[in-house]
Amino acid sequence: MKQNSQTEHHILIIEDDVTLAGGLCRALQNDGTETLYCTTLREARELLEKQQTEGQYSLVILDVNLPDGNGFDFLQEIKSKYDICVIMLTANDMETDIVAGLELGADDYITKPFSLAVLRARVETQLRRVVQSRSETAGVEGGSAAAGGTVSGAEIVIDDYRFNFPQMLFWHGEEQVELSKSEQKLLRILVENRGITLTREQLLDHVWSVDAEFVDENALSVAIKRLRDKLGAQERIRTVYGIGYRWE
Repeated sequence: MKQNSQTEHHILIIEDDVTLAGGLCRALQNDGTETLYCTTLREARELLEKQQTEGQYSLVILDVNLPDGNGFDFLQEIKSKYDICVIMLTANDMETDIVAGLELGADDYITKPFSLAVLRARVETQLRRVVQSRSETAGVEGGSAAAGGTVSGAEIVIDDYRFNFPQMLFWHGEEQVELSKSEQKLLRILVENRGITLTREQLLDHVWSVDAEFVDENALSVAIKRLRDKLGAQERIRTVYGIGYRWE
């Protein structure tokens, strides 16, 4: 990949349809974004490992059906190793596939055939989140940690809570807590915005990132309850009635 000092984002497209992959590269590339595609998971692994030493990808667009493996399995592999946004772009349009992709950690799920305008908009949404996350990380590393917590490397410490989102490790006191992908996303946005009330719409969009028809209206309430119970955070995760939730 040719590096450009002005490039803010790098997008990797993993798609075995060469014509489609090339078209996506051209459609998404601009002055601030470089795109690259590969057609196999073997190539994708090599590119991701190489890019880790040169500057991390901002986003991966991943097909499910690939010649040397399953995109769902590779999604888990990416999320376990890297802090990278992943959009699934696939012909697998069953509701069960969409739910599975999101539960495994996908940041968005788009089915084929798709609107290029919608794809661009959803890509831009994820890239804005990357910029926000980088800005927050830079602010914390510069000594401006959010109120009520400190950061040591990748770990956020708030009283007797310790959260390491890149490694997906979470503790309440000495007890390690297992969280689902959705619970991790929900906890992260609450913790990174602690003291700020987030609306239900903001949380739904961040955690599930799909059209409302794919998300049960009670999904957020259920996820909040599970997160409170697992972390013993009934007093930390506060309900702001008629608006949303806040990490106190």
